[in-house]
Amino acid sequence: MDFPAEDDFRRLLDALTQCVLLHDAETKAIVWANRAACVALGFSVEELLPLKAHDMTRDDIKYRREIAVNAMDRSITEGPQSYEWCYRSRAGVDMLSEAIATYVPLSGRAVVMVQFRDISEEDAMRQKLRRYEARLREYMQDLGEGVAVLTPRGKVSFISESGRRVLGVKNDAALGVALDYCTREDRDRLIAQLRSATRQDSTPAQRYAITRRDGARRWLRITCRRIDIEDGTLVHFRDISDEVATEEARRNEARMLEYAGRYNAMGEMAMAIAHELSQPLAAVRNFIEGAIQRLARPDAIESAIWGLRAADRQAEHAAHVIKSVREFIVKREPIEAHADLRDVLADVAYFIQLRARDENVTVRIEQCPEPLPIRCERVLIGQVMLNLAFNAVEALAGARPSTGIVTLATAMNGETAELHVIDNGPGVADDALDRLFDGFSSSKAAGNGIGLSLCKNIVSRHEGRIWAQRAAGGGLECCFALPLSHPA
Repeated sequence: MDFPAEDDFRRLLDALTQCVLLHDAETKAIVWANRAACVALGFSVEELLPLKAHDMTRDDIKYRREIAVNAMDRSITEGPQSYEWCYRSRAGVDMLSEAIATYVPLSGRAVVMVQFRDISEEDAMRQKLRRYEARLREYMQDLGEGVAVLTPRGKVSFISESGRRVLGVKNDAALGVALDYCTREDRDRLIAQLRSATRQDSTPAQRYAITRRDGARRWLRITCRRIDIEDGTLVHFRDISDEVATEEARRNEARMLEYAGRYNAMGEMAMAIAHELSQPLAAVRNFIEGAIQRLARPDAIESAIWGLRAADRQAEHAAHVIKSVREFIVKREPIEAHADLRDVLADVAYFIQLRARDENVTVRIEQCPEPLPIRCERVLIGQVMLNLAFNAVEALAGARPSTGIVTLATAMNGETAELHVIDNGPGVADDALDRLFDGFSSSKAAGNGIGLSLCKNIVSRHEGRIWAQRAAGGGLECCFALPLSHPA
């Protein structure tokens, strides 16, 4: 097979889209250029031959002639050399290039063939990506949210700097397996969340208690989504320890407020209870004294026994009153359970009637004929009923016998169970109805509204609503509604 002549090689090089310059291996002067190089630089071959580096190279210390000459010399002894070079065209346009110098011993003379291609756009893209990366790092540096990628085996293959801070992992420390950070109680739940992740949407956020690498206990909110990279799972996690602590503080505050509210109600009930207890205790004393006197007489055993049994019945009645009070005010952890709103009203009706009796107020109980199933903390909903009823009784304080009436009525309205507390007292101004259940607003002359604000707090926690309106007879009607519950 005959090898192509040098003219044929030149034709081959002219057909390339990549730029080619041939330099004399000894002097480094340009001896030829292919068509692509001439077009890129804006010179003909004849115009290129006398040019020097400063004529066609960007004026920058990075592109001194000595650097290119050294690369060409190394190509003679060490093989092809790659380097970055910036050519300048006749029009003064810079062209950042990737250049490769290759020694070629032609039959006529030895040359160094320099192939170069424009990488300006690639370099601009790299710089843009570096700027984005630097900017992203700056943003991520101050985030309270971490980002991590988990392998199918649960190992952490990538984590952001903010994620390391959240987990308390030092920059040079191994990341380990994600489950190592969770408490034993939460591991199965985290596994289930990771397995449920899809590529379409992030999983619903879940909370987890974790132990950081520095031993600190924290709370995280985690969402995750499957990604195509390494068939991994992208995990977003945020430290919500302060948020959890605030919620717990609010719960404790609410429990203390409810506890104080029960004692506040008992203060209002104290006189009525004292009056109720004074009767059986006085009767007990009278029956016992009578029994003692009868025992001094002959044949009075049966009479004395009757007196002691009567005293026992009165003492049992007094014990029942005390037990009812104690059960109502005892401090306990909140427990939600299914109940009938009518039964809750029946539980507190006794206390309301005691309070109303001392104020010469008549209490009417009107129960709904249908069951009113709700899910509630029974003691707290009873507290709301007591507060509303006591408020109504106080509004009627001093009324003439049989004129002051408080009606407590239960009713069903769609999917809610309602309680209406209606009095025939003087009512309140229209502009006060909307803010009656706000703090420090009261329908009482000397009230501070804390009891009614407590009512709103409790009803809201039960996903209900509470309101006041003018009663049909001119008094005040306070109502609350709770969602009906249908146990499975």
